[in-house]
Amino acid sequence: MQADIIRCSRLPGFHKMTIDEKINIVKSWANLSDDEVKLLKTFGNLDPKIAEAMVENVIGAMSYPLGIATNFRVNGKDYLVPMVLEEPSVIAAASNAAKMLREANDGNGIRAEASKQLMIGQIHLMKVPSPHSAAMEIINRKEELLDLANSTSQTLVKLGGGAKDIEVRIIETKRGVCLAVHLIIDVIDAMGANIVNTMTEAVAPYLERIAGGEARLRILSNYAIYRLAKAWVRVDPEHVGGREVAEKIADASAIAEADVFRAVTHNKGIMNGIIAVALATAQDHRAIEAGAHAYAARSGIYKPLSTWDIDAHGYLTGVLEVPLQVGTVGGAIKTHPIAQIALKILGVKTARELAEIMAAVGLAQNFAALKALVTTGIQLGHMKLHAKNIAIAAGARGELIDIIAEEMIKEGRISFSKAVELLKKYLKQ
Repeated sequence: MQADIIRCSRLPGFHKMTIDEKINIVKSWANLSDDEVKLLKTFGNLDPKIAEAMVENVIGAMSYPLGIATNFRVNGKDYLVPMVLEEPSVIAAASNAAKMLREANDGNGIRAEASKQLMIGQIHLMKVPSPHSAAMEIINRKEELLDLANSTSQTLVKLGGGAKDIEVRIIETKRGVCLAVHLIIDVIDAMGANIVNTMTEAVAPYLERIAGGEARLRILSNYAIYRLAKAWVRVDPEHVGGREVAEKIADASAIAEADVFRAVTHNKGIMNGIIAVALATAQDHRAIEAGAHAYAARSGIYKPLSTWDIDAHGYLTGVLEVPLQVGTVGGAIKTHPIAQIALKILGVKTARELAEIMAAVGLAQNFAALKALVTTGIQLGHMKLHAKNIAIAAGARGELIDIIAEEMIKEGRISFSKAVELLKKYLKQ
């Protein structure tokens, strides 16, 4: 009981402390060893000062592996694709899929296209006396409202971006009628959250006067329906395992369209690729994920983001469409040094090109998963690559990691208990 009293999370002034002071408190709280504290203080490729500028109450940094997916050809151009994630087999699968799809679309590889980089800023007004009349008045004053929004960012306007249009929706809530005003904003090469939020906050007071209501929310929507990226392939089945494999992939796609339980996992495989690139390039992956899954449910029923079929000429075709709110400027993108290196490796110059690459990777990842599922099964390749992780978890270090992993694969027994058994055997030698 005494320990519960001592372990109080109320820590006044914690945010003002140095990293070392914060670590000492956490060390006492969690009874961390000196070795564990040493690991916390190892920030790797992220300068502690940069970490403190990015988030609050920093006590360390957590590294995920940064890998390169090879073989990608998108719109006739070759790319090396940086990917950050913790799951084995994803990068290998993407690279293998990209190799098989290089000759798709008459040798252009995966085709991809991103729309204009339009984001939605929302102002929600409550207690509006005459919602329909107010909606018409807001539309009538559209140019004034757009000018007011654009006055907050002359730089964006000079580059060709800025607030471009206004939409008004009347929605029923359990608290009464709400007038939802949408600012449609071209954010060009930024993800856009900051500028969109700034514009909504600038316009909100004027909208209150026009509508006679009260603004409750002034913020972007992460349902980026005007910021879509599409990727597609048309490939000879002989390049992807033969006609039988292609037919099975089409069957797997049809199952996902009909079964929501499968559709969720189908889309998770797509997001394996998209989010890995998002992490490598310091995108807001939470926004991407939320928007993608909302888009999958836009019909009222959750559906796959991609579809695969066999066309009239016997070619395997795959199409993916997903909202992607990404940027090449601003925010963590220009703060994190590894994100800058990742963008340099990709060689992309615009947010649209980045979105196209991410959509292409998502489609390739999806293809790889479906092909594995309908042939050898997902676990064969996955567990072989996971064997090293299991060996490490069992306590193997150095060359023993590879030795134990290889022996588990050879015996066809890839498990924690087998790794522990092998480790004990080798440590006795």
